[in-house]
Amino acid sequence: MVAFTIFAGGYDVFIAAYLFNTANSSLTLTGKYPSGANPSWITAHPTNKSILYATNENTGGALQSFDITGSVLSSAVDTVPSGGDAPAFAVALSTGEVAIMNYSSGNGRIIPETTSPDEFSTDSPVITFPPPVGGVSHPHMALQHGTEIFVPDLGADMIWRLTPSGAPGVYSITGSIPQPTGSGPRHIAISNDRLYTLHELASTLTVQPIPSAPNGTSTIISTASIIPANPPASAVWAAAEIRIPPPSPAFPNQYIYVSNRNTGVQTPTGDSIAIFENLEQGTPRERLQLVTQVFTGLDQIRGMEVGGEGDEYLIAGGVAGTAGVVIYRRVDGGRGLVEVVRNTDVPTRTSFVWSKA
Repeated sequence: MVAFTIFAGGYDVFIAAYLFNTANSSLTLTGKYPSGANPSWITAHPTNKSILYATNENTGGALQSFDITGSVLSSAVDTVPSGGDAPAFAVALSTGEVAIMNYSSGNGRIIPETTSPDEFSTDSPVITFPPPVGGVSHPHMALQHGTEIFVPDLGADMIWRLTPSGAPGVYSITGSIPQPTGSGPRHIAISNDRLYTLHELASTLTVQPIPSAPNGTSTIISTASIIPANPPASAVWAAAEIRIPPPSPAFPNQYIYVSNRNTGVQTPTGDSIAIFENLEQGTPRERLQLVTQVFTGLDQIRGMEVGGEGDEYLIAGGVAGTAGVVIYRRVDGGRGLVEVVRNTDVPTRTSFVWSKA
């Protein structure tokens, strides 16, 4: 038997834990561990897998740390302010810091760990992102790239480039990567010197070379709509999540998984996960191409995560409805997804962390 514990955040006052048994394809809810309100985004420490971090996506948001013992989550070890409102994303960096971005207040913090990775310094300043003319900044995530941190700003149609500028936790905005006007860059991924951006407002996926720091330019090579064909007239689309698992012996070709969210009237088939590939990279014919759309029965897929032995599986959940969470097996070298098991004990979940049981 190969078993995994999967922790799942959501808009509630707990972090859920599931046991996924690959031998009998079962998914069992094993616990609801108390947290601060609305731990909508959870993330693991990059090297110490016994540490979990969670946002509290509230007015006057916060970052929390937890210890993992086997499949059990501790009570919160430490809690520090995020420096703003509605932190929708956090990620642990290789530098011993945690980046947390405040969607509603247009700012964020890079919070250093102290002598222990589950304890935080309170000294790091708030980073405020420039709002667009007549608009509002909405930083939605952070991604480490070398010594830089990239922050897609949905409100400003910009990806900000941050670099360290002093003591731990002190960063400055030193550059930017403009995105198409009105596109709303939400989440990003980097692979093979390519920047992939998922745009919430346009429901598009783009790919471009990573511009040289701090303010180099690059042309978007390819843009693809992620919306399924023949959508219902009542649909209101808002792209959410992107995942690009690294190549492996079992999955030698790299595929891009992005989630659609229909925030309008939902259909029985639910939202889809669109699978893309980037063909002929490095040639004049480089382009994004849709492989397939996998309909999930989920309502508004905000979070999904690849995991398991060799990244064989993908788990997803909806932020609305009652469809719970579902695990898929990646098949045909990653070109498709086949449902393995579904659990509806908790109706909605928004982010996931895989852990060995």
